[in-house]
Amino acid sequence: MRHVDFSPLYRSTVGFDRLFTMLDSLAQPEGAQTYPPYNIERTGENSYRISMAVAGFSDDEISIEAHRNVLTVKGERKEEGDKEGSELLYRGIASRSFERRFQLADHVDVVGATLKNGLLHIDLKRNIPEELKPRKIAISSASAEAKQIEAQAAEKTH
Repeated sequence: MRHVDFSPLYRSTVGFDRLFTMLDSLAQPEGAQTYPPYNIERTGENSYRISMAVAGFSDDEISIEAHRNVLTVKGERKEEGDKEGSELLYRGIASRSFERRFQLADHVDVVGATLKNGLLHIDLKRNIPEELKPRKIAISSASAEAKQIEAQAAEKTH
């Protein structure tokens, strides 16, 4: 896939820098990063959950940080000393460190996180400020006085 240059658009737009950065990052694969696997699900009208498979990590080895619409989840395994008299013949359980970033929409906040049965659940909620919510505008009919004036003007012209 070819790289798209957004620099001409920077000259004629204000405040869309983050949008162009996100579009640019979508074009570039993350180095085919597949670890750890995760799901993103909608749990309500304005609530979401990210579930990550982090088997083998304890809650003190995982850090979660939300900063400027980016949620970063890091996992760093503490080196385990080999048990005396045991030898690892095959390592099938991943024990490598990871860092996963998620772009959050505006007004999406992290509500909490839980680690249960090897799954890290991060709950998110969209809190739209009252002034940004759509509002219904009442349509008022023309007053009776204005209608009478229009009717009188129409009679005079006939």
